[in-house]
Amino acid sequence: MKAKDFCFALVAILVAPLTATAADLGRPAYKTPIQPIEPVFSWTGFYVGVNTGYLWGKSHWSGTAGNFDVDPKGWMLGGTLGYNYQTGSWVWGIEGDIDYVNAKATNAGLICNGCKFKDTWLGTVRGRIGYSFGHWLPYFTGGGAFGNEYIADTTGASGTKTQAGWTVGGGVEYAFLNNWSAKLEYLYVDLGSTTCGTSACGSHETVDFTSNIVRAGINYRF
Repeated sequence: MKAKDFCFALVAILVAPLTATAADLGRPAYKTPIQPIEPVFSWTGFYVGVNTGYLWGKSHWSGTAGNFDVDPKGWMLGGTLGYNYQTGSWVWGIEGDIDYVNAKATNAGLICNGCKFKDTWLGTVRGRIGYSFGHWLPYFTGGGAFGNEYIADTTGASGTKTQAGWTVGGGVEYAFLNNWSAKLEYLYVDLGSTTCGTSACGSHETVDFTSNIVRAGINYRF
């Protein structure tokens, strides 16, 4: 091989890798864009809220003069305070509320025609257990209930008494914003029996009261 040919071959061998590298450098590098990580929604925390709804119930009067029912019904409005703690998809909580109630009725039967029953306020302290589907939270609830009962007979004699009982129910809550949620729930409330003196109930010494509640609410979580 001539010296001239040898030099051309040597140059070609040395230049070839550089040419390939330069070609690679000219190609743009494409990378998969990094997707932002969406924060996981959690129900954990304290919350306050307002609620309003409708109550309908049955007050059963019994005594020596006979038995009859009064069926009070009306609207309610109040406030709520609670706390949730989420573990996985399960949400555990405690909730209390107090409502003004405008539920009343008058007996129109033959026995004690004109006897009146009225519920003026109602409060509950309940545990809650729910299962989170992201921003949706169906739940069961139950605990203690407290309310005021007003009783009046046909003579105009009347009496009031605060009763304690129990409640159970369920509902669903939806977080439409990070800190705001709306709920719809049903509660069954049993305030037990009231033993009346004759000045308030005449000859009807025992008055029971049970009620059904459907209400909606809005909560703000801290």
